[in-house]
Amino acid sequence: MRTTTGWRATGPTALRRTSLERRDLRPDDIAVRIDHCGVCHTDLHALRDHDLHVKAPLVPGHEFTGVVTETGPEVTALSVGDRVGVGNIVDSCGVCAMCEAGQENFCHSFPTLTYGGVDREDGTTTLGGYSREYVVRDAFAYPLPPGLDPVTAAPLLCAGVTVWEPLRSLGVGPGSRVAVAGLGGLGHLTVKMAVALGATTTVISRTRDKSEDAHRLGAHDLIASTDTQRMAAARDTFDVVVDTISAPHDLAPYLKTVAMDGTLSLLGHLGPVTVEAMDLLVGRKKLSSAGSGGRPATAEMLRFCAGNGIAADVEVLPSSQAHTALDRLRRNDVRYRFVLDMSDLD
Repeated sequence: MRTTTGWRATGPTALRRTSLERRDLRPDDIAVRIDHCGVCHTDLHALRDHDLHVKAPLVPGHEFTGVVTETGPEVTALSVGDRVGVGNIVDSCGVCAMCEAGQENFCHSFPTLTYGGVDREDGTTTLGGYSREYVVRDAFAYPLPPGLDPVTAAPLLCAGVTVWEPLRSLGVGPGSRVAVAGLGGLGHLTVKMAVALGATTTVISRTRDKSEDAHRLGAHDLIASTDTQRMAAARDTFDVVVDTISAPHDLAPYLKTVAMDGTLSLLGHLGPVTVEAMDLLVGRKKLSSAGSGGRPATAEMLRFCAGNGIAADVEVLPSSQAHTALDRLRRNDVRYRFVLDMSDLD
């Protein structure tokens, strides 16, 4: 076994620096020195729900960038010194219909998650990127294209591909009318990508407080969801509404803004929702969702971002302040993604 240093959960908001074990490299593995790791809402949920009495530890973190430090004998596509990113999926069965279609995120036997997952060979629990080293199958590590800053690219590996998949699958491009509900970690990247794809893009936010930010990110307009007149005027307007709001909320006002045959895609809150069938019926509207992305989409997204100068807006903190990042994220006190600098683990 290999040893590294990382941050293990000791409570819903508490992390302790500790020694961690990584597996020895298998033939198709690489070792990655993690330099930067994004902080995701999923980390908050995992910490909240983690049972400290179970044997398996919890080490969060599933969107990180770093440098290859060692490769297994069967690895040919990556070399020591290469810059790579790793997202929230580190393995899949590889043979089901979804995997063969390049949608490893929908693997029929469930993908192996970067943390809290079950290793497909030895059954151990995966430990995440709040650490200095990670060992991963080479197929699930993505070369960072030239032009991508590894700091601001880290959130692309989860938040980025999560919003990229629905934009692509729903055909967003020149002439599309897109609304982004919620301007946070997911929402700000949705705006940037939708604009770069050629869509006329509007932000829907609770107030107009983020209007300046929305326009800086490239949005053409911002509508306050509390402005009943503006929301009424936006009825049947948007081909795609990407809902990135992380808290439970009423979908009806957002569905009303969807154009005929358009789609409301839920990305933020993935719990139970209630929808009136009439809100879908009138206008033949569709309700969809998406989560993460497969290997082809992730690689495509990274190339697109590099080619269009897209990066996450981040605030960087040393990994020793991960608890601060988590607490502030819980209060939505970030614009728009925290990234941990892991070099203080040396």
